Amino acid sequence: MAVAANLGFPRIGARRNLKWALEGYWKGAVDPEELQATAADLRRRHWLLQKSLGIEHIPSNDFSLYDHVLDAATLIGAVPKRFGWASETVGRAVYFAMARGAGDIAPLDMTKWFDTNYHCLTPEFEPGMKYRLASTKPIDQFREAASLGIHTRPVLLGPLSLARLGRCKAKLKPWTLIERWLPIYEEVLWRLAHAGADWVQIDEPALALDLPPEALSVLESACARLSAASDRIRVCLTTYFGGLAENLPAVLKMPVAAVHLDVVRAPEQLDVALNALPQGTMLSLGVVDGRNVWRTDLDGALTLLERAAARFGSDRLLIAPSCSLLHCPMDLDDEPSLDAELKGWMAFAHQKLKEVAILVRGINEGRSAVADSLAASRKALADRANSPRLHNPAVRRRLAMIDADMLRRRSPYPQRRELQRRRFSLPLLPTTTIGSFPQTLEVRKARAAFKHGHWSVDRYETFCRSEIERSVRFQEEIDLDVLVHGEIERADMVEYFGEQLDGFAFTHNGWVQSFGTRCVKPPVIFGDVSRPQPISVRWSQYAQSLTPRPMKAMLTGPITILQWSFVRNDQSRRDTAMQLALVVRDEATDLEAAGIGMIQIDEPGLREGLPLRHDAWSDYLTWAVDAFRLASSGVRDETQIHTHMCYAEFHDILESIAALDADVLSIEAARSNMELLGAFSQFRYPNDIGPGVYDIHSARVPEIEEIIGRLRKAMQTIPVEQLWVNPDCGLKTRGWPEVQASLRNMAEAAKSLRRTMGR
Repeated sequence: MAVAANLGFPRIGARRNLKWALEGYWKGAVDPEELQATAADLRRRHWLLQKSLGIEHIPSNDFSLYDHVLDAATLIGAVPKRFGWASETVGRAVYFAMARGAGDIAPLDMTKWFDTNYHCLTPEFEPGMKYRLASTKPIDQFREAASLGIHTRPVLLGPLSLARLGRCKAKLKPWTLIERWLPIYEEVLWRLAHAGADWVQIDEPALALDLPPEALSVLESACARLSAASDRIRVCLTTYFGGLAENLPAVLKMPVAAVHLDVVRAPEQLDVALNALPQGTMLSLGVVDGRNVWRTDLDGALTLLERAAARFGSDRLLIAPSCSLLHCPMDLDDEPSLDAELKGWMAFAHQKLKEVAILVRGINEGRSAVADSLAASRKALADRANSPRLHNPAVRRRLAMIDADMLRRRSPYPQRRELQRRRFSLPLLPTTTIGSFPQTLEVRKARAAFKHGHWSVDRYETFCRSEIERSVRFQEEIDLDVLVHGEIERADMVEYFGEQLDGFAFTHNGWVQSFGTRCVKPPVIFGDVSRPQPISVRWSQYAQSLTPRPMKAMLTGPITILQWSFVRNDQSRRDTAMQLALVVRDEATDLEAAGIGMIQIDEPGLREGLPLRHDAWSDYLTWAVDAFRLASSGVRDETQIHTHMCYAEFHDILESIAALDADVLSIEAARSNMELLGAFSQFRYPNDIGPGVYDIHSARVPEIEEIIGRLRKAMQTIPVEQLWVNPDCGLKTRGWPEVQASLRNMAEAAKSLRRTMGR
């Protein structure tokens, strides 16, 4: 009989329960026992829900207080020296210090979890680290579930992926560390077996990457040791986020009890698996999309599964989502305001597990047993395909009219630079911010009061204008050179624009975790995208009216909107991106017509959109760059286009970033202590650049000399005439006192350097 499995479940709670408990704990309003009680209650609810939906392989240890990659690092005791860890286990204080920093101690860097919208922490592996079992979390949570009568399949991030995600100090090679970690993994499996576990899930999403041959050899040795750690426990080697390509034959032969393949993103893997899977190895097939919100084509999924069952029997089949459901909202039934037609096309985590259960029943009992479900799936797919809401002929016509002239500025950058310098007369090392200012409790209350009808439009907009003026006056006071209006009217940089575009839908409780306690509600792009009217113009125009200094308008770029949304899957992502680019282009030209001379088109999502395989990069980068250039090239030469990127390693796409031809690029750099700038020593970036000079994800206020030191470090790589001075990222999640102190120091650091250089 085929078995229903799940790889992971959303952990924040239906009402972001974990977020509120954690933030209360950090503020001292929630005690440790209350935090633990909230976490335990969420785990209990989620385990019981999965059991009620018919899932047999229910994951445990997929829950994390902050980040599962951080959990894996603390499991093996990979705690950098600066955190002063000296005890046997990693306690809560050290754990959160690694995540968020503590005083002057910088936190771990942050990066993308492969090509998803989730940010994970970057483990640091230092020479001399004494690796040991420093956390019993996987065993504790397995026992916790067992005490509730729920038998789970513990999840561990595999050693290969942990090594690939981490950063090695000095000349350490990541693959050489795995041998030192394996005794810890073996001990964990041995303890789990003695606690009653019979399966363990070893997640190795790194297998979807380009890997050197030695990596597969190391993994094969690791799998052999882990499979032999206890004769009571079986290992399911779990891959996802894409096809394994040349890695697949070796993975199928790994000495494990089961291999999981993502056949949503890479259905071609099934044929290889059917021909190469060794006798006795079970096959776990991810046939329900764990990363998007659309209903599964149950007929199509069942056809794939029937092929596998016909080849080697249903007893060797595990049926699951393609990856952890961490990337999906919790429950579509919790969306009363979403219209019925759209809901009929969608499925959240809860519904996706129901689909898994239906497919298992279809395999075990035959199609007739699930005939009603198959018919409902068929109808939903047909209704969506035939809905007039998906297609806008005017948008399609405009898309077909895009030509090469629309993809480039009127003059090369050197000519634009001279026009812009004459227009703005900025000093050396001009200072600015990335865009947003603190979204205080008062701001959030005002937004909620307006959204729920308790405030009138006039009252809310009066409040926003007051907050904008406050931001402008503060920036003038500390003598920033280029100001921003603070984005007070925006809850989220993607949601704000999507709410005012056709072709988008929005949820009420569709929260997903971005990192730590940062949760977002991604818009749903279901149809052709168009802009009924200008979106941000009046707010930027108002802000500019308050000051003679340049006011930078803020737009979200087409690739970031694409990446940070749940995107329609009935057309190419390129076509959707170009529709979005036309919308941003229109907004930019309207801003210019309203007198705004600087426009920032944020593209933090550009790097994360890269396919996992290098051989697919060229195609993606071509249309992604085209989309940005389409969005930004409708303005005159004297209008300065900025863009911002963060949470990414840029060294391998610098040519494409330069091809964007933004007049000013700002990037996250302080969190990595300017290490990212090393890439610019090999590539001469042609335009202006603002490397972040302080980390906005930590509450600490950087000292003036610290910022000066970072700027001097940047000047070793980038000519001072090209340098701008700015924070790493937007400031919406910070409080005003720390923002004010930090920006004062930033502005003074720039002035101090100017004086030193006599400029």
